Amino acid sequence: MRYHNITKDDMLNGDGLRVVLWVAGCNHCCKGCQNPVTWDAEGGILFDEKAKEEIYKELEKAYISGITFSGGDPLYSTNTYEVTELAKDIKSRFTDKTIWLYTGYEWEAVASYPIMNYVDVVVDGKFELDKLDPQLHWKGSSNQKVIDVKETKKQGKIVLYCED
Repeated sequence: MRYHNITKDDMLNGDGLRVVLWVAGCNHCCKGCQNPVTWDAEGGILFDEKAKEEIYKELEKAYISGITFSGGDPLYSTNTYEVTELAKDIKSRFTDKTIWLYTGYEWEAVASYPIMNYVDVVVDGKFELDKLDPQLHWKGSSNQKVIDVKETKKQGKIVLYCED
């Protein structure tokens, strides 16, 4: 897996202050994407132990709410396995931290992915420029959903984390 950046103390990509891992690789290529530089799976730098330790050091801080996986797309084919393993490890080490994940895939396509056992909130769906709304909470376009993963799995239907 490759990544472009690890953002610290982020308030825009999930609830509370978060660490954000911006992975490389995306095949959605949404018109108006905020990060087209992350589309290339060979871009950025190799995710290694040093990068992982940088994330863990941030997650040790009491005021950090958790981590958000974004990009690119964390569920792009070259990212899925490593992001899942990282999420699994984070959930076991930092039980009080939440995990958010942004993906261009719809919930129905990824609901059964193993990573969903560790993710608390998924923001799903491609960004659609014609549905852009800066007033939306934690998403860029009105077609996207901010999904409470645990409640959705429990109830067997999509439960939104928050209403617009």
